[in-house]
Amino acid sequence: MSWKLKDKLAAVPQQTGTLAFQLTAGYAIVGLTLLFLVTASLYVLLFKELEKSTDLFLADKLNVIRTMLRERPNDVDALREEVELESAARRYQHFYIRILDQDGQPSLMTPDMAEQLDLTDFSVQTSSRPGRGISIKGRAGQAFRATEDRVPVGSSPTHTATVQVAIDVSQEEELLARCRHWSWFILLATCAIFPIVGHQITMHGIRPVEEMATTARHISSSNLRERILPEGYPLELASLAGTFNEMLDRLEESFDRISRFSADIAHELRTPVNNIRGEAEVALARARTIDEYRDVLGSCLEEAVRLSMLISDLLFLARAQSPLAHLSLENVNVGVLLGSVREYYEASAADSGITLTTAVGNEPVVAELDRGLLQRAVGNLVSNAVAHTPPGGSVTLGAEAHASMINIAVADTGVGIPAEALPHVFDRFYRVDSSRSQTSGGTGLGLAIVQSIMSLHGGNAEITSQPGQGTCVTLHLPIARK
Repeated sequence: MSWKLKDKLAAVPQQTGTLAFQLTAGYAIVGLTLLFLVTASLYVLLFKELEKSTDLFLADKLNVIRTMLRERPNDVDALREEVELESAARRYQHFYIRILDQDGQPSLMTPDMAEQLDLTDFSVQTSSRPGRGISIKGRAGQAFRATEDRVPVGSSPTHTATVQVAIDVSQEEELLARCRHWSWFILLATCAIFPIVGHQITMHGIRPVEEMATTARHISSSNLRERILPEGYPLELASLAGTFNEMLDRLEESFDRISRFSADIAHELRTPVNNIRGEAEVALARARTIDEYRDVLGSCLEEAVRLSMLISDLLFLARAQSPLAHLSLENVNVGVLLGSVREYYEASAADSGITLTTAVGNEPVVAELDRGLLQRAVGNLVSNAVAHTPPGGSVTLGAEAHASMINIAVADTGVGIPAEALPHVFDRFYRVDSSRSQTSGGTGLGLAIVQSIMSLHGGNAEITSQPGQGTCVTLHLPIARK
């Protein structure tokens, strides 16, 4: 495999799994992360509150002993009761107090304190942080919270004692251990539950998408009538379904137009071809005179000319709808252009007994246009007007400027167009009177070409008509291209 091919394959985006898997994994990861953060936060909060409560108890006991030593230093019984007896009354959370005199010798101590704590290590650890609670271990490995402080004895500021207080916090440690155990159990359980719940939520959420995909699979060029019913969908998917349905409407309309166009092309091409074939078959059926052959050739030539014009019009429409179509723009004096079109059709109009005039103001109407295409559009309109105006009638060409737009109008006093036909006159191959158009050689593409030329210029054509009174086609064009 060449390096270039490898680079191209590497540049192709790779699939990263199904949307359901990605959403399920996302829900599970987010849920587990949030649960872990909440559980950890609650555990830390519980730990801090228990530690705070224990430190407050130690501070309270220290303050009681400090008060008694300062105010009643000789009340040994009260001190002994506070130090030796009260702790024994507590069943689950024992605390221990030791009072050292100024020389560091113990004067009072809770019974069993020496058996529970290494007093030497106790003094070393608590002396480094006087007045603050620290965590220490007992002789049997149980957890204690301890503190010590130096307090005055009596009224003499020089006579002091050291008070050491420790409380057994094994119950709190067991509580925290149970919390850790249950927290890990809950996290492990949710590792199995969250993906299942996330998958259910995901499948419920993407069910409308799957329904839309199922509907889309049924759509083909021969079946464009399928639609997605947006009722019951979330707002975002309902909007997507509506947009999808609008796209299908446009596609169905385009396919119908193409089908009709193809059928019309086949019909329009078949007629001149059949005429040429029929003429040739009749001419070859038996020997003919030179004049008869001349008549046949002349008739075939007329059909060939008609066929050539039809093909030329179809090619023009195809090029006009191409994204690559471009205009040869130049500043065009519209009044002068209308005058040249009038001169071109004036002879044929006079032969039909029709008056052809232009109505342009004194101020020149100049716009940035494709001269050749505009001449063709106006010429098609004049040709139609002359063909459908009886002798004695008139056709008027006019132009006027309005702000950034110019309006070019071709009005006649002809037979007019029925109201029900007006919405279709710009369709390809549409004829109001098909029999007359066939005899006159019309292809039904003239007004379609006019509308295509207007679209290329960024404008449009509109038509108004009254049967028996006449028709007016107005071309709306921007003066300058953006």
